[in-house]
Amino acid sequence: MIVVSDMMGTLTTGSPFLGLVDWVKRHQSKLRAQWYIASIAPSYMLAKRGLIDWQEWGQKLMVNSLSYIKNATPENVRAASEWIVEHDFWKKRREDVVARLIKHREEGAKVYIASSVVEPFIEPFARRIGAEVIGTPTEIVNGKLRMVGGLAANEKKIEQVLSRLAVDRVDVAYGDTILDVPMLEHADHPVAVYPDAKLKKIAQERGWEIFGNTPWYE
Repeated sequence: MIVVSDMMGTLTTGSPFLGLVDWVKRHQSKLRAQWYIASIAPSYMLAKRGLIDWQEWGQKLMVNSLSYIKNATPENVRAASEWIVEHDFWKKRREDVVARLIKHREEGAKVYIASSVVEPFIEPFARRIGAEVIGTPTEIVNGKLRMVGGLAANEKKIEQVLSRLAVDRVDVAYGDTILDVPMLEHADHPVAVYPDAKLKKIAQERGWEIFGNTPWYE
């Protein structure tokens, strides 16, 4: 049995950007951390008001923030990733959804976290629940952490899942936004987790399981 889950919004309400900025503040430069927060304020307001796409804004923010780790090495990238998970992702985890994934694993399923988030930032979270990672690969070049290829998002995410696992479909998939529809469509049992309005509508029309209430979308 193969179970695949999205990360952001599905397993945690945390932020890779905020987690990384907090690490920079505490381990590299408080001044730079303050600058990073101030610099994204205008675009944050636009995204919050729906004037620019919230999901695309968040993905771009994560990619740009990879450069915040100065003089990147495997050691400090690992340290930053552990910090992000310990102090942000894990603190803001959706305990009910995480419990379901752990139950799947305990019953013998292979559990994967499939996300556009870069893989180093996912790995410490995945270890906590006994899952494996299918995210956006990274490399370190001349002291800079950067993506390898494009983001593993939208259709590319499920393509990567199916390719890595050498399957045509998965048994169960969890996602929280309309961007997860391609992945959910390739599952025998799709689950819309605390879904946004667009995904909730699709889930209701198609008879998909809806897990978690999002009354603010009513």
